[in-house]
Amino acid sequence: MRDTANTLVWPASTFMIALILSVVPMPDVAVAIRPPWPALVMIYWTLVAPERFGLMTAMALGLAVDTLSGALLGQNAFAMLIITYFGLKFHLRLRFSPISQTTITVFGMLLVYEFILFWVDGVAGRTVPFSERWMPLLIGTLLWPLVLEVLDRIRKHDQARIEV
Repeated sequence: MRDTANTLVWPASTFMIALILSVVPMPDVAVAIRPPWPALVMIYWTLVAPERFGLMTAMALGLAVDTLSGALLGQNAFAMLIITYFGLKFHLRLRFSPISQTTITVFGMLLVYEFILFWVDGVAGRTVPFSERWMPLLIGTLLWPLVLEVLDRIRKHDQARIEV
């Protein structure tokens, strides 16, 4: 039991850091380029450990994003569920893919995420500037290799610490 609790510390920490980065105050210019940190972290953990982080984690993380950002309750949760489902469905194919192919797939997943947010905002009558809607998609895609590398190092360090 203790090993299980220890192995959840780093993933939970990465989710918390992603939530903090998603709501930290930024200048108006930088708000338009803020990447969807929770979505990136959820995609990572879904691809790396699908047996531990699935739809329930996505729902909880999405509701936390909705609560912290002031969005419609369930908007980010629904989008997070959809991209997590795609991650769970294709994680075996993506696990051994080259970084370029994984990055293109993450672009597609983030595109679906942003489109769902766009669709829900449209139904609710809320308008979001073009740059605030689609720039995070591009920035998140460009940051994916860095996110992958940093989280891989954290995960491998944690596994090495537990095995010793």
